[in-house]
Amino acid sequence: MNNQRLFIAIDLPDQFAESLAALDPHYRGLIFSPPSQIHLTLAFFAAVDPETANLLKEKLTAISFRAFFLPVIGLGTFSRKGIPHILWVGVGHGHPHLFQLHKRVNEAALACNLPIEERAWTPHFTIARGRGISPALMQSFLKKHRDYDAGMIHVEEFHLYQSTLTPAGPIHRRELTIAAH
Repeated sequence: MNNQRLFIAIDLPDQFAESLAALDPHYRGLIFSPPSQIHLTLAFFAAVDPETANLLKEKLTAISFRAFFLPVIGLGTFSRKGIPHILWVGVGHGHPHLFQLHKRVNEAALACNLPIEERAWTPHFTIARGRGISPALMQSFLKKHRDYDAGMIHVEEFHLYQSTLTPAGPIHRRELTIAAH
C-alpha cells in the first residue's frame, strides 16, 4: 500500500517567512526552518491510502470560505519535559475565520474516515525546532522578542501537501490549492 503523509496548511507569504528567518540567533541546538517550509497546519494525517487521499481532495475542494486577515504576532514554545522543542509565532487571540476554516477541514477529514486531533488546537507557524537548546537561552530569546509583531497576512487560500521524509529533512509537494470565494 502506498500510504502518504498529508497535511493541510496555510502558507506564510515569503516576505513574512524571510523576516522570521532573520530572527535566527544561531544558537546551538536551535534549528530555524527554511522560509519555504513555514506554514500553519490545519490538519495532519500520517498514513493515507490513495483512494482516501482522492476523496479528501474532493471534500476539501467543496469547502467555501472568504478571504480574511490574520495577525502574525507573538513568539512561544512547545516543550517536552521542560525542554523547548518547537519555537513558533502565533496568530493573535482566536481568529473566528481561522477557527471556522479549521472546523471545515476537520469535517472534510471525518467524512473520509480520517482521524482528527483530539487535543485543543493552538494555531501557529513553527519557525524553529529545538535539539537540546538550553531552556534559559530560549527564555532569553523569547524575552528579547516578547513584543514581536510581523503584521497581518491576507489568507486567500489553503493547500493540501504530501510530505516525504528524507535524511535531509521533509520534502513537501503541493497536491491541491483551495482558494477563497
